[in-house]
Amino acid sequence: MAQYETMKTAAGVRTAAIDAGLRAHMNKVYGTMSIGMVITALAAWAISGLATTTVPTEYQIGANEYLTQLGYMMYATPLKWVLFLLPLAMVFGFGVAANKLSASGLGTYFFAYAAAVGISLSSIFLIYTGFSIMQIFLITAIAFASLSLWGYTTKKDISAWGSFLIMGVVGLIVAMIVNIFLQSEAIMFAISAIGVLIFAGLTAYDTQKIKTEYLQHAAHGDSEWLGKAAVMGALNLYLDFINMFIFLLSIFGNRE
Repeated sequence: MAQYETMKTAAGVRTAAIDAGLRAHMNKVYGTMSIGMVITALAAWAISGLATTTVPTEYQIGANEYLTQLGYMMYATPLKWVLFLLPLAMVFGFGVAANKLSASGLGTYFFAYAAAVGISLSSIFLIYTGFSIMQIFLITAIAFASLSLWGYTTKKDISAWGSFLIMGVVGLIVAMIVNIFLQSEAIMFAISAIGVLIFAGLTAYDTQKIKTEYLQHAAHGDSEWLGKAAVMGALNLYLDFINMFIFLLSIFGNRE
């Protein structure tokens, strides 16, 4: 009987330790993601400020807005494709980086990626009003927090959503490439609406996946793996947030 009570107590201690570790792990994931979001926002805002001016030049983009020489290079020359494709190349490089870099190195890589995304997104300040951007960002933040909380707390296994949602992302990419040539506003609206739903689902799915993976590996106590897993989890949630924000902005944003 005493032996049973000892085993029960030990199991309770292990469970409490895992729960505490999970909370710390999730806090690190959300913290890393939040720093990445701040870097992205600051980079986008700073670059947009450097690229535009109220002083008339030959690069007029609106009634009271003009591109500087830097802005013209970024948004009206082939350099725009470099700035657009750089984040894409970096996100595909995360797998290699995760294998070759330490946990701290991978975190630095993530923050560099967040800055590259901010630079590529700086044009939204030229297209949409500042109030509209802040409003949609707040809506996205509330939706993201609700969906992520549900993914973390739900007892329902939603792992089966993964393959369906990834297929949806691939379909979105194909549709967006096709619409580059068609330039259809109706198709773009449909892409944006479906994109919001897909990345809303991925937010809940990725949150549960991060939690599940931690619980599966918690007993091993591999701090290096946990550090890298936190960065990769932050990356997944960061991508869910950014894409949901962009699609919502495309639908509801007020254009300049």
